Amino acid sequence: MTATTLSPTLVAHLPTGLLIDGHWGPASGRATFEVTDPATAEPIFDVSDATPADAVRALDAAHAAAPAWRAVPPRERSELLRAVFVRLISRADDIAALITAEAGKPLAEARAEVVYGAEFLRWFAEQAVRADGLVRTAPSGGNKQYVSRRPVGPSLLITPWNFPIAMATRKIAPALAAGCTVVVKPSELTPMTTLLVAEIIRSEAAGRGLPTGIVNVVPSTQAGPVTEPLFDDPRLRKVSFTGSTRVGQILLTQASKNVLRSSMELGGNAPFIVFEDADLDAAVQGALVAKLRNSGQSCVAANRFLVHDAVARPFAEKFSAAVGAMVTAPGTQPGAQVGPLINEAAVEKVTDLVDDAAAHGAQVLTGGSRLDGPGHFFEPTVLTGVSADARVVTEEIFGPVAPIVAFGSDDEAIELANGTPFGLASYAYTTSLARAQRAMDEIEAGMIGINRGLVSDASAPFGGVKASGLGREGAEAGMEEYQETVYVAM
Repeated sequence: MTATTLSPTLVAHLPTGLLIDGHWGPASGRATFEVTDPATAEPIFDVSDATPADAVRALDAAHAAAPAWRAVPPRERSELLRAVFVRLISRADDIAALITAEAGKPLAEARAEVVYGAEFLRWFAEQAVRADGLVRTAPSGGNKQYVSRRPVGPSLLITPWNFPIAMATRKIAPALAAGCTVVVKPSELTPMTTLLVAEIIRSEAAGRGLPTGIVNVVPSTQAGPVTEPLFDDPRLRKVSFTGSTRVGQILLTQASKNVLRSSMELGGNAPFIVFEDADLDAAVQGALVAKLRNSGQSCVAANRFLVHDAVARPFAEKFSAAVGAMVTAPGTQPGAQVGPLINEAAVEKVTDLVDDAAAHGAQVLTGGSRLDGPGHFFEPTVLTGVSADARVVTEEIFGPVAPIVAFGSDDEAIELANGTPFGLASYAYTTSLARAQRAMDEIEAGMIGINRGLVSDASAPFGGVKASGLGREGAEAGMEEYQETVYVAM
């Protein structure tokens, strides 16, 4: 897919510059970078490449707009977010086509992402008017306690490439609802969708006479140099990042300088447990969703399949048959179910993990190879006979590969599930209420799907434990991440 196959009207109005203080413009150095289509490996857009000085200008704008935006009544902030939600839904087909162009995912998945991403705007439009406080008499009876919440202040939002609209709205919507202004640094791999969302917010805000500078966007290929001066600036009060644990650790170190409020949604290694009493047909259908959505390029993707010895063979046979029947093709092709990986480096990583597993005795039941170009495609793959310490089990795959590891007891399943530094998502299939309850109680993860292969919901708290991060997005907690609690004694 190329830019010319998108709606000509959409292409003509797509912003490709920086958004600072309500105005679009080039980077200060006039440099640009190419955005490529993963299905063809061809460039489709040139986008302005922000410099550190541009990022500081964006923070200048966010800081200047903060007092006025904080003073906007919650109802007006709510109505702005609701209006943006309506516009995104009304343009779902165009936005889905843009997601497919820059991220590669099949159009059906891209449309689902638009609906999911827009839902954060609707949810936080509703939450904007619900910044609850507290008034009570102190236990001593000597005074009253007043507790209120205030916006934390200008916030830096660093988003990943794999869900370009949902990752943007999941951060921008609660920040604006809470009364915070933002600087957004989108991934250089998929910046176009974020730029379009920002333009919709800008135009809606301008039409309502609301402050400019509430949303500023600085796409750049220089993530570290561009964001570093912001961490050194005391005007920045919050950072929210979605990405790898390694980068998150670096950012937390930088955030410590000014003791920034920090939300970190980091790496995952989700177990998908199939207990001996599981409904195997349901487990297979759930596994397809948990593993192959966005070609496995999701932080909550099932990374390792832990299956009881008694059902390991029939599950592997059913699952590999279903995976082998998936249609791998460019996202614009009718019937496409599995799209390309994001770039060549992703294909090389997945190939290396599969080759390593096969070299150590794993059996490839289906797939196992990259597909001929153009584009960055890898066959949906199922591996069996995989050891629990194989790299394809211990490392986050971020691709359409499902390694199956057998276990012999419930104790072993829980031990294997928890035997990782990560704890973002997990999945378990069982018809036993007792087993389900044990999984809920003992699996170390921030999100647990019981007989479900999909856990994400704008109204539910999204986040992990251990090395998978800090804080939560979505739900009531999502807006609290952008608020300070203030207590007054009278």
